Amino acid sequence: MKVTEHIKKANGKTLFSFEVIPPQKGKNIQDLYNNIDPLMEFNPPFIDVTTSREEYVYINKGNGLLDKRITRMRPGTVGICASIMHKYGVDAIPHLLCGGFTKEETEYVLVDCHYLGLDNVMALRGDAMKDEPYFKPVAGGNCFASELVAQIANLNRGKYLHDDVEVEHNSDFCIGVAGYPEKHMEAPSLVSDLKRLKEKVDAGADYVVTQMFFDNTKFFDFVEKARAAGIHVPIIPGIKPIAVKRHLQILPQVFKIDLPQDLIDAVEACKDNNAVRQVGIEFAIQQSKELKAAGVPVLHYYSMGKSDNIKAIASALF
Repeated sequence: MKVTEHIKKANGKTLFSFEVIPPQKGKNIQDLYNNIDPLMEFNPPFIDVTTSREEYVYINKGNGLLDKRITRMRPGTVGICASIMHKYGVDAIPHLLCGGFTKEETEYVLVDCHYLGLDNVMALRGDAMKDEPYFKPVAGGNCFASELVAQIANLNRGKYLHDDVEVEHNSDFCIGVAGYPEKHMEAPSLVSDLKRLKEKVDAGADYVVTQMFFDNTKFFDFVEKARAAGIHVPIIPGIKPIAVKRHLQILPQVFKIDLPQDLIDAVEACKDNNAVRQVGIEFAIQQSKELKAAGVPVLHYYSMGKSDNIKAIASALF
């Protein structure tokens, strides 16, 4: 079922969903199941599965020489989605990236998703590679998320890249995209960023999931401005509970977001990361309660491979 259909079927009730990351190469998928299992009691209608873009590794060839190779440390997104749907009977949503994929490779992934009966996809530009200061698309790839959305929307209409295909059963993907309550780090302003979001919606996006934020007023302001800009699809808040002290540095640095001073003070007063994790849980519960009271369609949690804190939060809400 499409995300938009789940939201409509809920008839105003706030739903619970979460996001998982594929195991690294060589890891057992059972580790992933062990983190999903405790959250199933909260009846998530869908689960997102992230995609990692390629990265460089250097192979020692001897004599002081290194061979630069490209690899993916967390492959298997589509396969994991199929496994989640089979094991748990819920919709799974693969993340699709512009970065690292040609348009042809993207089309192949979409065809696989269609064969497997996946109803939803999340279309993202993706980040720059670790050793590059700016995002660079691969030759023949989509440059922007709006272009990726347009490619998916074209496929839904039976329009493939090169082939003249007589289609009996078109794909009908529900397309999610990212939104940024504190603007994308590369956008010169929030107004400019909302214009980019409007382009994604106009290209065919059906719903928006936001980047993590910790100040609900910024989310409410973002939604208000998005509606004023003509963006009327569902906007789902993304929530990440603080879990370790170094998040005070990492999250603002990586995601260019602000943390409320009361949260900073509480974390800094903690003696160890167990105490930090509890502070993060309590803060996220209060944040989620306010969002739920405001009638958000879904509370979407970034689990980052761990579910104990997400379970504690959901237990207080659902």
